[in-house]
Amino acid sequence: MSHAIRRPGPILTAGVAAAVVLTGCSSSDDESANALVVSTFPFGVEEFQEAVVDPFTEETGIEVVLDTGSNSDRLSKLDLEGGGGSDVVLISDYYAALGQESGLFQEVDAAQVPHLAEIADFAVEEGYSGPAYSYQLNGTLYNTDELEAGEAADWSLYGSDAHAGRVALPDISVTAGQLMVSGVAETYGDGPYDIDTALDTLGGWAPGVLQFYTSTTEVTNLLAQGEIVAADALSGFATEMVAAGEPVAWTPPASGSYMATNRAMIPVGAAHAEEAHAFVDYLLSPEAQTASAELVGDLPVHPDATVPSTITAVVGDVADDPIAAGYATLDPAELVPTRGEWVERFAREVTAG
Repeated sequence: MSHAIRRPGPILTAGVAAAVVLTGCSSSDDESANALVVSTFPFGVEEFQEAVVDPFTEETGIEVVLDTGSNSDRLSKLDLEGGGGSDVVLISDYYAALGQESGLFQEVDAAQVPHLAEIADFAVEEGYSGPAYSYQLNGTLYNTDELEAGEAADWSLYGSDAHAGRVALPDISVTAGQLMVSGVAETYGDGPYDIDTALDTLGGWAPGVLQFYTSTTEVTNLLAQGEIVAADALSGFATEMVAAGEPVAWTPPASGSYMATNRAMIPVGAAHAEEAHAFVDYLLSPEAQTASAELVGDLPVHPDATVPSTITAVVGDVADDPIAAGYATLDPAELVPTRGEWVERFAREVTAG
């Protein structure tokens, strides 16, 4: 299928080369005045440039400036700018929902993004005004010399006396944290939003948890150094360790399997909305999805994308169809209004002791 991508028009500098300008945290007005500004994550920038940005620019002639930063920092910046300043925002689902609630994002026009009709259903769910372009699976990262997969998949591992002091869990402030809370809520309570049961269960496990981590480095170091035997973590945490041949594996939970998505959003004040739609369409294409999976490590949402062996070595067949494998996404309408209360309660009822 050919890409419905706009060729360079009058808003672009005449004779512009197919170039990409990378910025650390912000882009200058001179650089971005006639370029498509894509706001994205601060990690994997060079890989994303090679996988998606360079090929997009080569195909369309549209210059791209990357503006990088954390989810919260970039959303705050967007809010201060009233939605202007960026043309495409690549952001995790919770922050996408927060931005929608503040009226910062417009509905992505399906007529301008033909690949929307081809991607997985969960990637175009109605709760968001922009599609998912990748997703993250929650599960258990574990030492294969210490645990069997079945034991690692059982949530009760984290409350087991046999492994007390040798497990780690995410803080609710990180992506895996919310997925963990909902997984525990479903397994032991009335569903993914049963916060009372989740916090009561996690609070009971807390004395045996060595650390409630807030970064990838923290948890992988603990595992590599033998300080823990397992941690609730996103599947991407395991990729490098498994590829390096370390005695590490990752498994989905036996119940309460949830995933997060990264969304491609277009701000209401986007100066180059037409080019923004072209970029989103390219991002969702099988070619870009395959390259992003290979170079960035993103799990693809297009069924025709090729998933590299580095990813299948960790998640197996789950990447073919995470919904069929038992994974579900969380409803932003349930999370956004309660987020502040849940974070405060988690600190008080789970990690305070």
